[in-house]
Amino acid sequence: MPDFIDLDPLGPAAVRAILDEALRRKAARKGMPKGAVDADRPLEGYQLASIFEKSSTRTRISMEMAMRQLGGSVQTLSSADMQLGRGETIEDTARVLSRFVDVISLRTDLHEKVETIAALADVPVINALTNNTHPCQILADLMTVEEERGGPVDGTVWAWLGDGNNVSHSLIEAAGLLGFTLRLSTPPAYDPEPRYVAAAEARGGKIEVIRHPEEAVEGADVVVTDTWVSMGDTDSAKRLVAFSAFQVTPEMMARAKPDAIFLHCLPAHRGEEVSAEVIDGPQSRVFEEAENRVHAQKAVLLWCLGKL
Repeated sequence: MPDFIDLDPLGPAAVRAILDEALRRKAARKGMPKGAVDADRPLEGYQLASIFEKSSTRTRISMEMAMRQLGGSVQTLSSADMQLGRGETIEDTARVLSRFVDVISLRTDLHEKVETIAALADVPVINALTNNTHPCQILADLMTVEEERGGPVDGTVWAWLGDGNNVSHSLIEAAGLLGFTLRLSTPPAYDPEPRYVAAAEARGGKIEVIRHPEEAVEGADVVVTDTWVSMGDTDSAKRLVAFSAFQVTPEMMARAKPDAIFLHCLPAHRGEEVSAEVIDGPQSRVFEEAENRVHAQKAVLLWCLGKL
């Protein structure tokens, strides 16, 4: 069964199938209580181990709700709950968990940890965030834009403002797979890793690096940003200065299309990467985006377990 580590290895067809399933399942739940199980209970009897070495609100709750709505069960664990946090090797942890559960998700720092567990585990492994990428988040972003448009994202123009971080890397991969234009506007010292851009361009993706954020958002369908200081960053004062011109303000949004929407994976810092007027305004879809984490991850779980 396949692992869900990054978007690029999946290819366009698999990403499309996951998005279609997420949209279908969300529509089928209209009017149901949030804790109710889907009528078909496709993962009844299946068990997820959801491991968090980094703190989380949306990823943790959405992963739990995803598994429960599909009829399965979940054990949510932190490093403090496991021998992994007290010196047991990743290799041994992977082999042991494979005997207990049907699928593993891991939110951690080093991308190599997810890759190591995936290489050794006998069950599918899901990347719930690493320092390199955050593919679950980008599926929710794509789903949100497709709901807004009533159709696929191909042909749209997205503007990313701020830090070339893990979320931007997964967005770059998505642009290479699904045929939308991505304009990246970051300070030079905070560019995304070139290998992600090169891989997306090799697939025919249209990736533009634009230094002036005003130019990046001109005529865009979607404006996206993220916090300027992520977990583990130790240079917060330096970052706040470097990113000061990249705040998404009403004036910035006015350069995008009149019906453009604003996305942010949250948590947000109003007055830093985005003004309160934008994130709490009529063009913001950040809470729809957060809700869609559940539905996107349900489709990922089904794909990993051979149910799509």
